[in-house]
Amino acid sequence: MKKLTLGFALIAATALTGGVQSADLSVGGYCPVAGNAKLLSIDNNAALSTEVVRLMDEAVAVADSSQWINSGRPAFVWASEAKVACGKAYGYLRSEYRDEDYLNKCECFHARMVQYMY
Repeated sequence: MKKLTLGFALIAATALTGGVQSADLSVGGYCPVAGNAKLLSIDNNAALSTEVVRLMDEAVAVADSSQWINSGRPAFVWASEAKVACGKAYGYLRSEYRDEDYLNKCECFHARMVQYMY
């Protein structure tokens, strides 16, 4: 019954405050590269695609590694996030569209992954 009451309280609070806002990656040092990723400075789409694929491949390797899956470190979580963000960024690049949000997330999540690996 407590869970049900808390659920209704959350729904009511969300309705009264106008909804839940999405997280800002740059707030609180969560991801200092969000909004100004180095990937955005690569002008050539072919070179950018190559770099995004490199980051994605590294993230996939970590996400598929039992070493990191079974580790107490959050490298696996960030690898999983990075592979999705980089994959979406790459998909957009294949259509000749540079999605800055996913490029920022790709770089940010990859950097977080590496941070927790070493």
